[in-house]
Amino acid sequence: MTARRVFSPVRLTATRWRQTALLQLEGARSLKAQTSDLNVQAVTAEPGKLKTIEDLPGPSLATTVYWLFVKGYADKSHAMQLEHKRLYGPIWRSRFGPFDVINVATAELISQVIRQEGRYPVRTALPHWKEYREMRGQAYGLHVDTGPEWYRMRSALNPKMLKLREAAAFAPVIHDVVTDLLDRLERLRLRSQDKNTVNDLASELYKFGFEGISSILFETRLGCLQEEIPTETLRFIAAANNMLTLSETVLFFPRWTRKIFPFWKQFIQAWDDLYSVARLLIDRKVKQMDEQVQQGEKVEGMYLTYLLSSNKLSLAEVYITITELLLGGVDTTSNTMSWTLYHLARNPEIQKHLYQEVVSMCPDKQMPTTEDLTRMPYLKAIIKETLRLYPVVPGNGRLTLDNEVIVDNYWFPKGTQFHLCHYAASHDENEFPDPECFVPERWLRGVPSRSQHHPYSSIPFGVGVRACVGKRVAELEMYFALSRLMQHYEVRPVDETPNIQPKTRTLLIPSKPINLRFIPRA
Repeated sequence: MTARRVFSPVRLTATRWRQTALLQLEGARSLKAQTSDLNVQAVTAEPGKLKTIEDLPGPSLATTVYWLFVKGYADKSHAMQLEHKRLYGPIWRSRFGPFDVINVATAELISQVIRQEGRYPVRTALPHWKEYREMRGQAYGLHVDTGPEWYRMRSALNPKMLKLREAAAFAPVIHDVVTDLLDRLERLRLRSQDKNTVNDLASELYKFGFEGISSILFETRLGCLQEEIPTETLRFIAAANNMLTLSETVLFFPRWTRKIFPFWKQFIQAWDDLYSVARLLIDRKVKQMDEQVQQGEKVEGMYLTYLLSSNKLSLAEVYITITELLLGGVDTTSNTMSWTLYHLARNPEIQKHLYQEVVSMCPDKQMPTTEDLTRMPYLKAIIKETLRLYPVVPGNGRLTLDNEVIVDNYWFPKGTQFHLCHYAASHDENEFPDPECFVPERWLRGVPSRSQHHPYSSIPFGVGVRACVGKRVAELEMYFALSRLMQHYEVRPVDETPNIQPKTRTLLIPSKPINLRFIPRA
């Protein structure tokens, strides 16, 4: 068998059609079960009594410009969700340039939109991503493609990622990366003036997130946590960061400004750098597999090997989907871990409780297993509470291409763009008392302070067929890293450290460097 045969584009045979049909049926049953759990009925109303988009309140274009550029909410769109909800209620309309968006800011309204999104949900349109793909002759990928083609790609990616048993196979790889993280933090703290402080922790955890997800997706180590980080790896990291930073800017500026401002050229360069490095790594794996086949050896590997040998995706689709998975996996881990350690340092009793749970399950600094994690509810509650306070994506989009939608007694036509305000929903005091406080006990069963909240009030990884494909891997990375950090260090704030607020850069990130002291445990 040759490499050409192994990596040919997908051909939908009769068997493949049956498999696809079964996957669709399974997805439909799953979605039906989720809806049933909510114990809600579809929204109904008598004809002629529904309101329309024209009846919605909301800011004018001038008001939106004022909020963004005069009141300084350009990098605080998450906070603007709360202000607009206070002014206009839980559902409102926003218009800015070519964008006409319906914002929904409670868990119940978010659930109404999601329950009516159809078999092939569409997120916010990314015309600039699509334009880049077409300009370079690349495959569309998960974030650009829609309908059955999107579902086909998603179905190929799911099995080795979303099934907990399959994702558990990545544990040894993740532990290797966590070991390197611990070594790097130890070097950094010993170099500090007080021999304990690690400055700009988010930057270091970004390297950890990048190394962790790359090790799984590309089946190779990139050296992000080494003393001297390889030049090609630094270019890769910078490209991922630049692309996400520029993506929102390029989307909001009209096309005629591209000859005036440098954003579009920088956006293209960032994507070119990302794609070229990813393709180099994937081609290296293709060559290795081809040589193994020619020598009659058994081809073994993990996620990339599975994708390349499954014949479910073309090689062009593997290039782009792996790159997109990388983009989605880095910030989830790094930002959540940064905020978690920030709050543990400021809440020593919570940190003590976590440490006691970890050492009771894994004494003498034993590496936790996936089985151990099932007996650490407080560890998981801390991560859930961090993601509630700081959802990685503060808002998500849904575009209703195929069906009309009724939400909160309003009728919306096909083609309506919805903005699901996850930040506002997860900071709703009706769902979470004292919503700005860090209270992991909200998520523990049998605890008086447990929140009786709506299932859609905090959904940092999404739900249904559009849920984050890398959820299980991200959780394993965070659980292993946090538990092992607690085994080795007590985390304390640097003296006179101010409160750090989040800011929006497509994703929710710390507005200032997080500096913490890592005190070795005996």
